[in-house]
Amino acid sequence: DVQLQASGGGLVQAGESLRLSCAAVGFDINDDYYIGWFRQAPGKECEVVSLINRSTISTYYAGSVKGRFTISSDNAKNTVYLQMNSLKLVDTAVYYCAARRGPPPQYPPPEGGMEYWGKGTQVTVSS
Repeated sequence: DVQLQASGGGLVQAGESLRLSCAAVGFDINDDYYIGWFRQAPGKECEVVSLINRSTISTYYAGSVKGRFTISSDNAKNTVYLQMNSLKLVDTAVYYCAARRGPPPQYPPPEGGMEYWGKGTQVTVSS
């Protein structure tokens, strides 16, 4: 079974950067994994931020972060990163690492389309 551990959140000022890490354990070489990041701010729905296919390295970015965030996968370390640049106040949220096996029937998949979840890491952007 896949286990995910997210880290790297913190408090930064608008315009600064953070890098989140998601370390995974239990990947099966026979499965095609999609790994990514979701975020949820207080009072708001959980939304997909970015996804990456571990094998093809194809990526997805939400429109609100495209051009500012970069997702990458270090397969040797079984770790996915989210480099977040030019952070804005609206990026403040709890960020969750999530994964699923195989291509989702809906792309990008909603929260319910992911199989495995790590604990969230808080990202707070101040003025």
